Amino acid sequence: MKYQLAQVNIGRTKGLPDSEVMQGFMAALDEINALAEATPGFVWRLQSASGNAMDIRAFDDPYLAINLSVWRDVESLFGYTYQSAHTDFLKRRKEWFEPFDTAHACLWWVPAGRRPTMAEAKERLDHFDKHGSSVFSFSFRESYSAPD
Repeated sequence: MKYQLAQVNIGRTKGLPDSEVMQGFMAALDEINALAEATPGFVWRLQSASGNAMDIRAFDDPYLAINLSVWRDVESLFGYTYQSAHTDFLKRRKEWFEPFDTAHACLWWVPAGRRPTMAEAKERLDHFDKHGSSVFSFSFRESYSAPD
């Protein structure tokens, strides 16, 4: 396989990671990250020494959290996102995250073995927000095949 699927999603949290409102989210992160890593097709995820990405600041806004990962293909990521215990976590997102006015997630293909940067993820997300699905950045709803 010459290409793998990169994904980014961002969210504006209702509090900082150590706040009371974020306790349930933070308490579940290790379990959800372990589930992702155990899912067939998982390749890599952005994380700091803490084991998650909640203390990585990709934006000036300290309430904007980023999730960046790489998967074998669209089906692997879709299965984890919508057909695993992660779905229960998604259903609770309104407890921890504010509504978002712009695009908050997108997918794109990267050469196998290359890890996307935060700058690249922000560029892809911005492009998706402005132009919608394209080969450059897309969604589950309108995905594109890998270049190979």
